[in-house]
Amino acid sequence: MNEEKKGIRLSDEQRLSWVRLIRSENVGPATFRELIAHCGSASNAIEMLPDLVRRGGRGKPIRVTSKEDAEREIHAAAKMGAFFIGIGEPDYPRYLKQCDNPPPLVAIKGNPDVFRLPPVAIVGARNASLVGIKFARTIARELGEVGFATISGLARGIDTAAHEASLHHGTVAAMAGGLDHPYPPENLGLYKAIPEHGGAVISEMPLGWEPRARDFPRRNRIIAALSLGLVVVEAAERSGSLISARLAGELGRLVFAVPGSPLDPRAKGTNALLKNGAIVTTGAEDIISAIVPLIDRPTLDETGFPAPSEDWISPVPPDQTERDRLFNLLGPVPVDIDDLIRTSQLHPSVVMLILLELDLAGRLQRHSGGNVSLAWD
Repeated sequence: MNEEKKGIRLSDEQRLSWVRLIRSENVGPATFRELIAHCGSASNAIEMLPDLVRRGGRGKPIRVTSKEDAEREIHAAAKMGAFFIGIGEPDYPRYLKQCDNPPPLVAIKGNPDVFRLPPVAIVGARNASLVGIKFARTIARELGEVGFATISGLARGIDTAAHEASLHHGTVAAMAGGLDHPYPPENLGLYKAIPEHGGAVISEMPLGWEPRARDFPRRNRIIAALSLGLVVVEAAERSGSLISARLAGELGRLVFAVPGSPLDPRAKGTNALLKNGAIVTTGAEDIISAIVPLIDRPTLDETGFPAPSEDWISPVPPDQTERDRLFNLLGPVPVDIDDLIRTSQLHPSVVMLILLELDLAGRLQRHSGGNVSLAWD
């Protein structure tokens, strides 16, 4: 909690431009980062969007969030006691910025100092058993007592138990919708209590956004990225908790699983994780002993978006022949960008710019590991 805060500070004008850009059509975390690298700032990117979209082959303009709409969202957040933090600012969650394509902007309600505690995620079944709920409460409370923060998703069952047990020690709820749309409704009291007790709720989604089924895996990515390790208490064979565990493993986080009875379908997922190398967890000490050596490990000094690199330096913009050459190498199967550069024999800056144009035009899909493919209707 006493760690020195370092990083950039966005001005009010810059924050407004960041909100406008990330809320604009076809602009996700990866596209946002590349726009900053190419254009130099969010305000420049907003001005250049129409031309980039046109060059990407889209006939109609994309929706660009207006200054007025962005101001309304910022004011609505402030009215409910929330605020926006950009990547690279001192209060941006330390481990979140180290994942693939971290959200450039997050909305937070509560105390951002909770993100400076060593974080452990606890997730599991919504229809959890009494034994599972008791175990989640026990490990969350014991982790909190020795200085850990508990990360979870505010869902029914295991998530609720973990949040409640760590409420007075530090807990973070990652949300699938906007901060003003907590889900499920029965956890409204818990949603209000977390910031009041020194914890925080966090979302990358706009205020007013009602969570949909496809938003929960995106939320699970945030849960996994916020933590040093993720504990699965109970999970069926096909559950969101297993998605969180997979994402945590891909990010290099430790994955813990609580063994259960082979006769309980809620243990099939956790037992499968154990067969695949998850750490057997029968008490908080199993988590603590594995996480403690990671706490003081140096982390990458990612203070935000770097200045444009040589990959973006191109004195001559790409011509149609170069665009056609790269486009013809793309298809529905994801390919590595480095392979595209080698095969096309185009300068990296040309390839990156053409891909950005296609992305903004809605003609490109981005995949994990930096792979890309053409978007097919």
